[in-house]
Amino acid sequence: MTARRLNENANGVYIISATPFSDDGALDLASTDRLVDFYLEKGVSGVTILGMMGEAPKLSAEESEQFVHRVMRRLDGRLPVIVGVSNAGTDNLRRLAAVSMDAGAAGVMIAPFAGLNTEEKLFRYYEQVGAALGPDVPICYQDYPQSTGVHISVDTLLRMIAVMPQMVMLKHEDCPGLGKLTRLVDAMRSGAARRISILVGNGGLYLPQELARGADGAMTGFAYPEMLVEVVARHAAGDTVGAEDLFDVYLPLIRYEQQPGYGLAVRKEVLRRRGVIASAKTRDPGPALSAPDREELTSLIARLDRRLAEAA
Repeated sequence: MTARRLNENANGVYIISATPFSDDGALDLASTDRLVDFYLEKGVSGVTILGMMGEAPKLSAEESEQFVHRVMRRLDGRLPVIVGVSNAGTDNLRRLAAVSMDAGAAGVMIAPFAGLNTEEKLFRYYEQVGAALGPDVPICYQDYPQSTGVHISVDTLLRMIAVMPQMVMLKHEDCPGLGKLTRLVDAMRSGAARRISILVGNGGLYLPQELARGADGAMTGFAYPEMLVEVVARHAAGDTVGAEDLFDVYLPLIRYEQQPGYGLAVRKEVLRRRGVIASAKTRDPGPALSAPDREELTSLIARLDRRLAEAA
């Protein structure tokens, strides 16, 4: 299979894939196939696997490679795939990146680890990782300090972009981050910095505003990817009011899914209820819904269905 390499013009919705497990915690590869088919059906532009919400740190190296190969075989080149390879050990990171690229991945996503507590350490680390991977492996920088504890300034990001041609994408999840996004976009539009693709995360919580500020799309895992796809498409077509109106219909569920330390259980339960995965299991230690949680989710989904029917 000839891989589509990730580049600085990537846009649309790169869905963050869940990693399905059976009730006993084993990888569920049958559900993986259904999940890939579901994402294709909903019209996403690409798929990102083994991200933080994909529970990547809870997989063994063998399981990570097995999951990469299963997703790549099921997609069969129909969409570009970005693989999260973040690891405090450079050898481990390089190994998974090599396996992924050999399997046909479009690029890799790398988040910093907690020990990178100065901007200079952060810059040097990515320089070293870029050299270890080589110039032919496109890199997406995941800027998610709420989880990693590592903050990066606009100046350091622009410095990385200037000296690392293989850095072609930013997953922007800093919060509050609209000002940071504006500074990056302005630098690129003015010619002061090389253009890279900017896709936004945080469950899509700020998507309309981020698109208005110049983001190229979304990279998140909201359990209704068709909404993300339609909002991005409407915005690109100039229908910014229609994009935000549609977003508003889903907002209560987006907000509920974005609860820190809990949202993954919501996301997986919604995917289970939609018939995509067999179990909402998160790997231990992981969140699970209580009976009142499930009742709240039932109410939110019913409200969403009612509002979608009213809007039809």
